[in-house]
Amino acid sequence: MSDNLRILPVIIGPTASGKTRLAALVAAETNSEILCADSRQVYRNMNLGTGKDYDDYVVNGVKVPYHLMDIVDAGEKFNLFKFYEAFQTAYKDVVERGKNPFVCGGTGMYVESIIKNYNMHVVPEDAEFRKSCELREFDDLVAELKSYKTLHNTTDIDSKKRLIRALEIARHEANNPVEYQQHSCLYSPLTIGVSVSRDVRRERIAKRFEKRLKEGMTDEVEQLLKDGVPAETLIYYGLEYKFLTLYVTGLISKQEMEEQLLTAICQFAKRQMTWFRGMERRGIEIHWIDGELPMDERKDAVIEVLRKNNFV
Repeated sequence: MSDNLRILPVIIGPTASGKTRLAALVAAETNSEILCADSRQVYRNMNLGTGKDYDDYVVNGVKVPYHLMDIVDAGEKFNLFKFYEAFQTAYKDVVERGKNPFVCGGTGMYVESIIKNYNMHVVPEDAEFRKSCELREFDDLVAELKSYKTLHNTTDIDSKKRLIRALEIARHEANNPVEYQQHSCLYSPLTIGVSVSRDVRRERIAKRFEKRLKEGMTDEVEQLLKDGVPAETLIYYGLEYKFLTLYVTGLISKQEMEEQLLTAICQFAKRQMTWFRGMERRGIEIHWIDGELPMDERKDAVIEVLRKNNFV
């Protein structure tokens, strides 16, 4: 990309890698505002379950501004296309106010849409097709989805609702081939990854999981249900919302919820890393830093990458 383009730092990492706090510390020193690239943190009142650590954004008593979090109500439909539109708006707003945009997130598709600056398209809903899918067996739907594409992870088949949507998209794209084109870009992305070992990652996930349960993560799900968010929708959001909803509705025990959810979060973190490694294979350079270093050293490592690439 042209040297005249604005550098856009993008910090990525799996859940519990400490990327949010790291991004906030760096942003505070570089006149930056954070653009969150997380598919679930966009929802209001879904806080503990999505890992919105608001305190992480407070540096020396001052809150680092963040965007693309808490922008739609729980239960509303949100997708990659809507995220990309919201990102473009937020990015331009930050720049116009003389600040530096600074991306931080762990949702691979969202991050990659920013880095590659894709021209997104909307796949319309097909009510008749969805209705026919509801009458079919789950395994039958999975088999059809596999006929369209290779399933690199289990995200698309986490629930029947998610599976039907994935099949709807695959079917539409097979019949209406779309060539993804890049917009003319206003920025040059600089991607920095936070890496931690599997054992450390699992330990951090377990500690954070226990902390959030104590802070009322179960109560959060119960309140969402009381507020009218359908159980099916919460299950569709996956991870914490899936297993906690199954628990509070009496479909699994507390022990089953805790064991299955902890396993699912660890598997999710592994899938995140698989996606990031895939980004490298797709030609995206990632500057990896050691996420097990003391936070000050991690911050210095990121600042050094930014300095070498003329961001600071």
